[in-house]
Amino acid sequence: MKAGPSFADVPGSAAVLTSATQARLVLAGEVDVSMNDELMEASTELEQTGLPIDVDVRHVTFMDSSVIAVLARLTHRVPSRLRLIEPPDVVRFLLDVTKIGELVEVLDADPGFPGQDGTRGAGGVGAEVVPDPALSMRTDAPVLADGA
Repeated sequence: MKAGPSFADVPGSAAVLTSATQARLVLAGEVDVSMNDELMEASTELEQTGLPIDVDVRHVTFMDSSVIAVLARLTHRVPSRLRLIEPPDVVRFLLDVTKIGELVEVLDADPGFPGQDGTRGAGGVGAEVVPDPALSMRTDAPVLADGA
């Protein structure tokens, strides 16, 4: 029996999750310049929510400076401080070398994502929100709203 694909096998995916009180950009796999259009679209949507934004980068296997540029743009266009959830070494390196790490809050644990009823998502605080590669914005899938 073959196991399903791991995040290392995912070329790159991005999904936007929103609730009444929080927005989240979930990135996974190899996130690079080939995703600029999708990331700019997601960034614009996130800005328009006016909500605090978390960026879940736990499952990023590669990230280039073009993605850091999108994150930097977000830091200057949203009212609250952007939070990055559990950045792996490849992301931490870019945060350090570009100094963007000084503009964002780095979280060492997932704070959870509010459910539709205003409570924490299934599994409670720290529940893992894992993007489905089938919902990748690279495949023109719809952006998720209200966690649906």
